[in-house]
Amino acid sequence: MHVTLLFIAALMAVVAWWLLKQSINTRPWEAHAHHGSSEDFSGRSLRLPDAKLGLFVFLAVIASLFALFISAYTMRMELGDWRPLPDPKLLWFNTGLLVLSSIALQWAHISAGREQVKSARNALFVGGFFALAFMVGQWLAWQQLVEAGYFVHTNPANAFFYLITGTHALHLLGGLIAWGRTMVKLLSGYDIARLRMSVELCAVYWHFLLVIWVILFGLLLST
Repeated sequence: MHVTLLFIAALMAVVAWWLLKQSINTRPWEAHAHHGSSEDFSGRSLRLPDAKLGLFVFLAVIASLFALFISAYTMRMELGDWRPLPDPKLLWFNTGLLVLSSIALQWAHISAGREQVKSARNALFVGGFFALAFMVGQWLAWQQLVEAGYFVHTNPANAFFYLITGTHALHLLGGLIAWGRTMVKLLSGYDIARLRMSVELCAVYWHFLLVIWVILFGLLLST
């Protein structure tokens, strides 16, 4: 239970920091001027506040989902049939890949804000590449465990490991879809100013998933 509370507090602190940062950096007259502007983050016309609010709600849902997973994990591990599986060393390497991906997305966000098209494009590509490499690394880690005989049905700890890491990978895959749309538009010559919000939301989503993974990885290592 304490782990769950810490997890929720950490995630909400990150989200609150981001929202406060956006509020501080937005002047009232600029917010009013942007009220009717549109952004092409998901292929539809959205006002900037709506896009950020939508992401915030989605992040809150994700935080709640993983909080439930962690709560169930910590309660289930107290029963006698729980046998922790060894954490593949590859997970350390995968974590580094996700950190690099998040850094690259932040670089893309900064470059887009400065309207540096080439730099934003390169950083966005690098961020997506490392994210894809992370996904491949996770799959390889699962393969290592399966080859060692750690199947889903043989132990509750195994099932939770695949469930937690698989759900995180699915959310990252969803982020890669949004990343792919943004990347295609950037490569097709879209005005960088129109894609600035898309890049920013991608970066925030990546940072959020990185925080989630670090917490999950720490939980897996502690058992």
